[in-house]
Formats: sequence, C-alpha cells, structure tokens
Amino acid sequence: FEAIVYVLRTGCQWKALPSERFGSASAVHQKFMDWSKVGFFENIWKMGLAEYDALEGIAWRWQSIDGAMFKAPLAQEAVGPNPTIGEKNGSKRHLLVDGRGVPLSLVVTGANAHDVTQIEQVLD
Repeated sequence: FEAIVYVLRTGCQWKALPSERFGSASAVHQKFMDWSKVGFFENIWKMGLAEYDALEGIAWRWQSIDGAMFKAPLAQEAVGPNPTIGEKNGSKRHLLVDGRGVPLSLVVTGANAHDVTQIEQVLD
C-alpha cells in the first residue's frame, strides 16, 4: 500500500519505484490492479468521507461539479480524442466537491466527454 501511495504522490512510473524500499515494481502494480478491480480504493474513499462527515460534516448546502482534461498517452481505458490537442488521446476528470472543496465524487472519461453528459454518473 505504501508503494502505491508513493506512486500517487510522486507521479513516478511504476518501473521507477525504488526496489530497495518497495520490492518488485511489477508485483506492486499487480496488487494495485487487483485492488482496483475489487473496489478497494473506492471503499477507502467512502470510509474516509463517512469519517469526515462524522467529524466535520459534509457541506451539502452547496456543491460544484467541474471537469479538467489531461494528457493520457499511456492510458488504456477512459481515453478519447482531446478536442484541444488535435488527434492525441486524453482523459477528463469530472469532480464533485462540497461547499468546502472536499471531493465527493470523481469520474474519469475520455477527453471528448462533455461535462453535461457526465452529471448523472458523477452524482451517482
């Protein structure tokens, strides 16, 4: 788990994981893929939101949804032609936050998905 967090925080490639600290990069990546398939990270997010709600309270009175495109040259899923970068593939993050900016939902699609077409999925 620490190795996965390291990749997320640093943005390094899986192959660039320090093997002396984390062991085999391919084993770590495989664990990440296995956990992703069974919803491990989504469950962590939900538990974190529930704990935050109990401690601080989610600011339900006001929410905001926005999207941001990003390059995804190595992505295998959720990619599409990026309308701002010509023929290059990209992805888009559709994010719902509460009144304090706390992320409540995140959906990743191809870059060509318009925000308005993703509202239902983001609210789900």
